[in-house]
Amino acid sequence: MAGSTARPRRRADAERNIARIVSAARAQLRSNPNATTDDIAQAAGVGRMTLYGHFRTRADLVEAALMDALRAGEETLASVDLAGDAREALTRLLESSWELVAESAALLTAAEGVLPAGRVRELHGEPDRRMAELIRRGREQGAFRLDLPPAWLVGVVHYILHGAAGEVREGRLAAHDAADVVIKSIQSVLSDR
Repeated sequence: MAGSTARPRRRADAERNIARIVSAARAQLRSNPNATTDDIAQAAGVGRMTLYGHFRTRADLVEAALMDALRAGEETLASVDLAGDAREALTRLLESSWELVAESAALLTAAEGVLPAGRVRELHGEPDRRMAELIRRGREQGAFRLDLPPAWLVGVVHYILHGAAGEVREGRLAAHDAADVVIKSIQSVLSDR
């Protein structure tokens, strides 16, 4: 028998509603970072009361959508081969990272608009740790610069990825050129040569 302090499990229909709402939020916010909770509820096929029963505020819903996107992205990034030469591993990681950032650029915009300062970056903890480890290894191999702090270099990578997504969104960078621009920019920042 479970202890009296155990949290009751949600009903299966509540779990399905949450999954539909989060999925609809990801889709709606990807196409329009200003999508309303009404837009999302309608896309999920639920009423506003159901949506607000699970997510008290739009910010809570946006954070749940971003966390869901990051979990899915983590599955992709965790499968990237980072062995061998750090520069080559960086290219592989950036190719996968760029695809994820480009796919979720509007979702990131929505999150940055409603979440507290630093929360978006905080939610990127695992991708940041992966990049920090790759930079550390690249520095040991003599491939990446030693004159700047590793945390700064991870931040620069983060800003270049998200900045490029903004440039594509604003039409100042062609989507088909973005991956190459991102990879070359980050490699030039990290390079010791």
